[in-house]
Formats: sequence, structure tokens, C-alpha cells
Amino acid sequence: MPTSLQLSPVTILAAAGVLGVTIGVGSVAWTPQGREKLATTAKTLSVAAGLQRAREPREGDFWSGCNDARSAGTAPIYRGEPGYRPEMDGDSDGIACEPYRD
Repeated sequence: MPTSLQLSPVTILAAAGVLGVTIGVGSVAWTPQGREKLATTAKTLSVAAGLQRAREPREGDFWSGCNDARSAGTAPIYRGEPGYRPEMDGDSDGIACEPYRD
């Protein structure tokens, strides 16, 4: 004899929320403008969270120090990238201007 599935109101609301977000994001991503907006928002959030640089290093980059590189949004700078200098890599691990650690 099969038993009936009983879901709590919290489970139902959570599932409805996930479904709503999925449909909402999907409908925004339906157009090129919507996809561009999603990509811009995702980049803004990832930069704010420290997961992505605001600006990729470019040929000709030269920073007098890490504060300047951070202000430009280019830090951290990896060995081989424009703007990397061993003097800016305090622990010689190939990453100059690493994020501050608390």
C-alpha cells in the first residue's frame, strides 16, 4: 500500500521560490539584452566578492606599487602577465599584489 507524500509548508515555499527564481532568470536570459544584463550583474558581484578582477592586465601596464594596481582593479597580477614585477611579489610565489588576508 503506497503512502502519501506529505510536504511541510516550508518545503513547498522553498521549492516555489527556487522555481520562481529559475523561471525569472530564464525569462531575462531569453533576449540578448537580458543575457548581457545578467553577465554584467554577475561580474559586478564576483568583483565585489573578490572572485574576479575588475580589469585584466594590459600590455604596457606598469604600477609603482600594489596599491596602484589594486586601485586600478588589476590585482592580483600573475607571473607572465603585463605589469607583473618580482619586486611586487613579496613571497616569490608568482602572484604579485595578492589580496589582503584577515
